[in-house]
Parts: sequence; C-alpha cells; structure tokens
Amino acid sequence: MTAVEVTAESVPAETPDATGGRRNPAQPATETERLDLRLARRASDLVLLARPRQWAKTVLAVPLALLDTPAWTVGALARTGWAVLLFTLASSLVYVVNDIADRDLDRRHPVKRARPVASGRISVATAVGFAGVLAGLLGLAFTVGPALPGWPLAAYLVLNVAYSRWLKHIPLVDISVVATGFGLRVVLGYAATGAAVSVWLLTAVFTACLVLILGKRRGELATQGTGYRPALRGYTLNLADHLISVNATLTVAAFLMYLHTDAPIGAHREAIVLAALPLTLLVISRYLQAVLVHHGGADPVRTLLRDRLIVGSAALLAAAVGAGLLAASLPTS
Repeated sequence: MTAVEVTAESVPAETPDATGGRRNPAQPATETERLDLRLARRASDLVLLARPRQWAKTVLAVPLALLDTPAWTVGALARTGWAVLLFTLASSLVYVVNDIADRDLDRRHPVKRARPVASGRISVATAVGFAGVLAGLLGLAFTVGPALPGWPLAAYLVLNVAYSRWLKHIPLVDISVVATGFGLRVVLGYAATGAAVSVWLLTAVFTACLVLILGKRRGELATQGTGYRPALRGYTLNLADHLISVNATLTVAAFLMYLHTDAPIGAHREAIVLAALPLTLLVISRYLQAVLVHHGGADPVRTLLRDRLIVGSAALLAAAVGAGLLAASLPTS
C-alpha cells in the first residue's frame, strides 16, 4: 500500500448539469442560482457604496451631547439614537453622491478605483437610484421620528453638495468643510438631548476632526502626490505638520476647558481635569506618532480603533469623565 491512498470518497464528485455535462460543484448549477449570486454581489456592492465602515464617525460624534445632559432619560436616549440614524443616512447619501461625481478621478487612484461605481460593478444609473432610496429613507425617518430641528441635516447636505462641486478643490476650505460636518452632528445631538450647547466641546470636536483630516491629507500627499486630489497642491508636508500641531494643541486645550467650565461634573471638577490631562495628551500624542513617525493616518478610523494604546487611554478617559458625571448626579447629604 502506498503512503497516500486515493479513494473514491477523497475526490470531489462532479455533478452533471442540465445538459448531461460535468460541472464544478462550487459553481451555480442553474440560472436561478446564478441570478441569486449576481443579486447578492449587487447588494454587497450597494452596502459598500453606503460606507458602513464610516458609520462609526456618526455613532461617536452625535452622542457626545449626552455629556451635558443632566439625566439620561429613555426619551433623551431614544432621540439621540434617532439623530444617529438620521445622520447615518445623510452621510451615506453624501458618500454615494460623491462617488458618482468623482468616479473618473477615482479610476486613476490605486485604492479608490476598486469602489463599486469607479470599478463599474455598480452603474451610474443604479447608484443614482440608490441615492434616491437613501434620500427617501432620510425624509421618511425625519418625518415619522421624534421632533428634531432639520437645519443641521439641511446644512450638512447643502455643504456637502457644495463640497462635491467646488469646495473640495480649495485648499484649507476643503478640510474645514469636512470638520464642520462633524460639528453639525454634535449640534443635532444637543438638539436631541435638549442640553445647552457647549462652545468648548464643539471647538474640541472641530479641531480634533481637523487633526484627523490633516493626518489623512498628509498621508495622501506623502504616498500619492497631488494627482488624485487637486486641493493637495495647496499643501506641503511641512504645512500639514504645522497645522496638525496647532490643531492638536487647540484640541487638548479646548477639551480641558470644557471639563473645567461646562461639563456637569460638580465638585470633582479639579480631580477630573487632572486625571484627564495625561490621558488626553497620551491619546493625541499617540495619534501624532502614528501620523508623523509611522506614516499612518491614511484611514483615521482604522488608526484610532486598531491602536490599543489609543483605545485603552480613551477608555480610561471616558471612565474618569463618566465617574465624575455619576458622582455629580448623586444626591449630597
């Protein structure tokens, strides 16, 4: 007997097709199966077109207003969740419209050319129809959901239409528009909770977003040059480094000022600020290290969520602030 014995059971049997021929069992057998496979792939590409990996930005930004909410009632949490849904639909709609508008430029990009519209897997007509569906769902969700002001969503959509057509080609304006979109998310979160808007928290969000966006622009400039994003012609690595440093400093200062003045943490304010200082500096310093030393930052969400030191430090910071909020809400004797 040989070392390897081949039996009938060890060889995958071919299956006769409808015409009596032989086919690979891994291939669809019938026209119905082939149609189902094409529909599944089409559905998968439509999901990719909506950028589900970017939904985390909205999930993180909108609920920040809960920090200033005196009591987390079921109603406040439900309205905040609905605000997250509205901005998730709005941002997905913007991504689809941008992919349609940028399809020719994306085809020349080493990574973006694999996107559904740029690659041709999704036709422009299908993408336009999908955008219409998202717009309809957004309108329906806004109409049937809890009463929330529409102007942050409207401003976000109008701003992004202008961004897609003109503003993305203007250096410095391009990054400011993107950061403003996150500020509008936080504003809708405040409207959902009914809390008073904190200027310091909004400032921290805006400048932190600029740090992330500039890190992404710097990565593109260093690896791909200016050919794929015309606005990059107005940047240099040196300018990007300076702007990242300035906005990182403003982020730390604004967040600490928020904790010191606006955050509802009561008598424990000084202790919370002292605990938050090293953690905030560690988070921002680690991100700067990822961008400036390790040449990361091309995907800010991936950089933030996959770095254990950033995630761990942010978790400790959230725990410290949460402890302060909880202690402030307890009745005093």
